[in-house]
Amino acid sequence: MAPLLLQLAGLGAALLASALILISFVAFITATEMPDLHRHEQEKFFLNARGQKETLPSIWDSPTKQLSVVVPSYNEEKRLPVMMDEALSYLEKRQKQDPTFTYEVIVVDDGSKDQTSEGIFSSRGEKILMADADGATKFPDVEKLEKGLNDLQPWPGQMAIACGSRAHLEKESIAQRSYFRTLLMYGFHFLVWFLCVKGIRDTQCGFKLLTREAASRTFSSLHIERWAFDVELLYIAQFFKIPIAEIAVNWTEIEGSKLVPFWSWLQMGKDLLFIRLRYLTGAWRLQQPRKVN
Repeated sequence: MAPLLLQLAGLGAALLASALILISFVAFITATEMPDLHRHEQEKFFLNARGQKETLPSIWDSPTKQLSVVVPSYNEEKRLPVMMDEALSYLEKRQKQDPTFTYEVIVVDDGSKDQTSEGIFSSRGEKILMADADGATKFPDVEKLEKGLNDLQPWPGQMAIACGSRAHLEKESIAQRSYFRTLLMYGFHFLVWFLCVKGIRDTQCGFKLLTREAASRTFSSLHIERWAFDVELLYIAQFFKIPIAEIAVNWTEIEGSKLVPFWSWLQMGKDLLFIRLRYLTGAWRLQQPRKVN
């Protein structure tokens, strides 16, 4: 009986190793290249409020604003106006209280990673805030993220990131979720920790504040599209030893999410595995950021 068990264990180990090699091979040959950051001639200019043609800003230029707010938006006709009302109300009030405070808001008309990156690359702020169009996070909590960034000083290479976090709300969310969704959530958190990012409990909150230098370093290295690009962003940040603060924020569930629980989480699980394997096998390599031409 014992020799049979040993044979079965050996066979199982061999099958597992073969499956891992096959998955690694698939991850390697299907790896996408770095995104093309080249701008076509017509993409290098925009019309300002006076209808005049201006050169589109670049993140590699010197900053001219204190804060850039980048809002990825995809079919958000209902939720975006509410979010923008809150954001602009806060920003205008803050500017009245402090006339030296300057800001800009960039709404990306396609929520994909490539278009979000384009918004980041065109921003003029010393600090860049990514904020979801649903307005689930209370916008004034940007001050919490700013404090979190400041607490990380001195910033190596002027790079630091503050991530909004809903981890403190986990017990409440579990009470409202089904057992199946709770299981999916814990499974996703385990895969994030095991494969990609250590020490950050909530990688998916869409409220993140980056210094200009941290944004250029991380976004110029991104490959993943869809929902898991937050994880790769933080994976890259940890690789470059960029300090990260996780800050509790006020968050409310907003109806209209584009996330389909089972299939979206299955896709994210695959993306997490491929992030790890593609960097491990050298299909993707991290390097110094490249400028947009």
